[in-house]
Amino acid sequence: MLYAILAYHEEGVIQALTEAEDNALMADLGQVRDRLTAEGRLGPSARLGATELAATVKGTGRGFVTDGPFAETKEHLLGFYVIQADTREAAIEAARDLKAANPSASYEIRPIVLYQPNLPLAAADAGLSLVRP
Repeated sequence: MLYAILAYHEEGVIQALTEAEDNALMADLGQVRDRLTAEGRLGPSARLGATELAATVKGTGRGFVTDGPFAETKEHLLGFYVIQADTREAAIEAARDLKAANPSASYEIRPIVLYQPNLPLAAADAGLSLVRP
């Protein structure tokens, strides 16, 4: 099963890091990414750009656009990881490893359901894997 691990953080805290602090943080997170990659369990991951550059489309029809993220909160979605895990508990353990590397962040774990053309969603969900047969 594929899981998304969504990384939330106070953007100001991240922006206030010195270059050395940010490099150290990314190196610590890199150790977790390297292990998951070596295990064949890491898919795409990304550090998202500043929320001030974000836009949200909502409303009916084609909707309307507002600047920034949709929620007025301290913590914002600043990154994500896609991982392969046999169980929810294994995905949680991977998130806990990321948390240990970045103690001031919060991580949300959610199963991923992919749409695959010509397959009903239930069939697509049953075959999710990062490993190609």
